[in-house]
Amino acid sequence: MAKVKEKPKHIAVVMDGNGRWAKAKGMPRMYGHKVGVDAVNRLLEACKKHEIKYITIYAFSTENWKRPKGEVDGVMNLLRMNLKRLKKDAIKNKVKVKILGDKSVFDSGLKKLLVETEEGTKDFEDYHFNIALNYGGKEDITQACKKIATMVKDGNLNVEDINADLVQGNLYTEDQPPVDLMIRTSYEHRISNFLLWQLAYAELVFLPVMWPDFSEKDLVEAIDIYMGRERRFGNINP
Repeated sequence: MAKVKEKPKHIAVVMDGNGRWAKAKGMPRMYGHKVGVDAVNRLLEACKKHEIKYITIYAFSTENWKRPKGEVDGVMNLLRMNLKRLKKDAIKNKVKVKILGDKSVFDSGLKKLLVETEEGTKDFEDYHFNIALNYGGKEDITQACKKIATMVKDGNLNVEDINADLVQGNLYTEDQPPVDLMIRTSYEHRISNFLLWQLAYAELVFLPVMWPDFSEKDLVEAIDIYMGRERRFGNINP
């Protein structure tokens, strides 16, 4: 059986377990989210060390609005608090930050911070850090279809010219490579409407660690599992 020879170019992470981790320690759920920010920083440092060029985290889904208002507000405030530092660190390390999802629903202050972070890092190409925020895989594909339908309606595109590359080019990830490896912590076995198109041929690794405890060791374990697998993309080995 032929093993994967190269490390993944694009890793996506479902950062699960913050609330349960906090509850197990007798703390409120928001404490888990706050400590989870440190795990994100560890992830980024480890990915740079291991030369992973593209990393996407699932920060807040289109379904997460259903959570208690206090928790949602707390997550938004946590995001505000960390965006300025993120922009500063991204510029220092030449990391391009991209927000995946519909930013229009956020208040003007938060939206301004998100746009400024993207604009301030848009010219970097060494590393790419995607934050899926108010993101859903179904919504991602739907908005791409609307863009393409508008092109057809306006007479700028023939139906016959619609193909997979065109769809990909209208997703939030646009010209980025597909996900090679998706990691989900807390050992839940589902993808939860995350990057449905981009995960088409990704290897999925589910780890028993809760997100606040995630470390470089866990990243290396997931990469090792990935490199021990056989990726055929519908083909067979000779």
